[in-house]
Amino acid sequence: MIDPDGYRPNVGIVLMHPDGRVFWARRVRHDGWQFPQGGMNTDETPLEAMYRELNEETGLQPGHVAVLGVTPGWLRYRLPQRAIRRSDRLVCIGQKQVWFLLQFTGDDGDLRLDLTEKPEFDHWRWVDFWYPLDHVVTFKRGVYANALRHLAPFARQVAGPQAVPFVKIDPQRHGPRRQRPRGRGRGGPDGVSGKLGDRGHS
Repeated sequence: MIDPDGYRPNVGIVLMHPDGRVFWARRVRHDGWQFPQGGMNTDETPLEAMYRELNEETGLQPGHVAVLGVTPGWLRYRLPQRAIRRSDRLVCIGQKQVWFLLQFTGDDGDLRLDLTEKPEFDHWRWVDFWYPLDHVVTFKRGVYANALRHLAPFARQVAGPQAVPFVKIDPQRHGPRRQRPRGRGRGGPDGVSGKLGDRGHS
């Protein structure tokens, strides 16, 4: 499903541990890390698409999460020229997304990356809330900055200002100008990690 402007409707998911760290995953056969995301079907609402993508990409069910916040309207990013498939009948030039902030209420063992025939991710870890802005692929940094900036107040209500500090987003690089010092007993920037099919983590 592609709109008349060439954007594919999509949902993005920021899955947050109660301590403020967020789920960060590596794509299969790629070196890139990102948040879970995926396209919407024509008969789905954003909420329905979010729960479906959550299960497909992380193995989680609605009972493993609580919705804390959602971005208003669409946030857009354009694909780099190399990623645009112009042989398709309808050319997709980018994604338009609704982003959800979810509080993780399950156990790490509930996270499963291998429940579909074609998994999206092969490795995951918990990282500091603002960490993705400096580590996501460049063409997604703008939409990540807008999504996290909007969702941060909801995250702060749960995890507190130390875990989700107030930052100014650099308009040139879309990253935070200052970050919370790491090493406060929560595992540093990588936190707990897991690979495809892992069940339990300490």
